[in-house]
Amino acid sequence: MMKIQFYQTIDDHLLKYAVIVSKYKGQWVFVKHKERTTYEVPGGHREAFETIEQAARRELYEETGASSYKLFPICVYSVTGKTRVNLSGQESYGMLYYADIHEFSIKPHSEIEKVYFFVDLPVSWTYPDIQPHLIQKVQKSIV
Repeated sequence: MMKIQFYQTIDDHLLKYAVIVSKYKGQWVFVKHKERTTYEVPGGHREAFETIEQAARRELYEETGASSYKLFPICVYSVTGKTRVNLSGQESYGMLYYADIHEFSIKPHSEIEKVYFFVDLPVSWTYPDIQPHLIQKVQKSIV
């Protein structure tokens, strides 16, 4: 079972992931990985040379092609439990962002097959035990 927790801050070196809950013209932005049939919010691993914000900006561009947006830090989150990207199940930390996207350019070639826009949140999630909690946190923060 997944355990999701939220923090205001944490030691920067512990931040391994950036997740960017996004909207474009009032619609939720989701992506579909080439090897999956489910939807997920943009995000991914932080590279060794990056700040966590640089990772968020890189992932948002690589996965959606977003070229003009405002990025807002929401909070640190952690996930405890085994996932596709955390086989140990130990607590892992990421930074949650919200992006208000104004414009897209051509999406670079990546593992993402397509970008989707939803008025209502999708029901077929890649990480159903994690993503809804992150989106709910963003919704409470941007009201």
